[in-house]
Amino acid sequence: MKEVVVISGKGGTGKTSVVSALAGLGPDKVLADCDVDAADLHLILEPSIRETHEFWSGEMASIDPDLCVECGECLTHCHFGAISETFQVIPEHCEGCGVCAHVCPAGAAVMTPRMCGHWFHSDTRFGPMIHAELGIGEENSGKLVTTVRQASHNLAEKLGRNLVLVDGSPGIGCPVIASLTNADVAIIVAEPTMSAVHDMQRVYELTHHFGVRTLTVINKANINPTLVMEINEYCRNKDIPVIGTLPYDTAFTEAQIKGKTICEHDPEGTGKLLTEMWNKLEKYL
Repeated sequence: MKEVVVISGKGGTGKTSVVSALAGLGPDKVLADCDVDAADLHLILEPSIRETHEFWSGEMASIDPDLCVECGECLTHCHFGAISETFQVIPEHCEGCGVCAHVCPAGAAVMTPRMCGHWFHSDTRFGPMIHAELGIGEENSGKLVTTVRQASHNLAEKLGRNLVLVDGSPGIGCPVIASLTNADVAIIVAEPTMSAVHDMQRVYELTHHFGVRTLTVINKANINPTLVMEINEYCRNKDIPVIGTLPYDTAFTEAQIKGKTICEHDPEGTGKLLTEMWNKLEKYL
């Protein structure tokens, strides 16, 4: 089984647009949206949910009003403002540190398991998809990414499919590292802006560190030809194949509004470039 992870150094480079287009190309595959902090692949693929699973991670404080003597120890020691003046826990502020339970003389403050979101097994027009929804303000997204990735692998094995296509997280943090675990190929989607070029270089250092074969797609290439040349030069020096160069094209936005991929919306235009990109990608699989 092969796993392809599409990532980017920063958000907004067009990563999900590329993933959704690749989803409809090539052999049968399992799709995974590991960008759990801001999942949006479902906006294009319109999944029909088959299974919903709760995601539990970490702990959250709770205070038993029958045991609480209102001594104020929890309020004094909580550095996150998670205890109200009436000695109730404010869930969105609680970091699960446990200091309130440690200092409470009456045993009223206790730590309980925390449900941080849900993950789903869904059907799409391009095949099965594993995706997730992290609760507002919740953390442990790296663990949820691992859950999504493992579930997608298990599903691929069950269905006998040899490819998992992953929409990874942007940046270089824990969710990205979790997305890259066991990946065979990483595709970095870069755009020719100063911040994006710098962030692309940082994310390549990450993929290189983990020994993941790295490819690049340059999106919105016509907005700054000078920086496109800089990206190409960097890729040549680092032996990173550039498998696609896409223009800034309003057809991408038009496709998203209609809930379609660029290949569905504009198959004879920019969509052809994605088909060519897939053909180049297959050589590395």
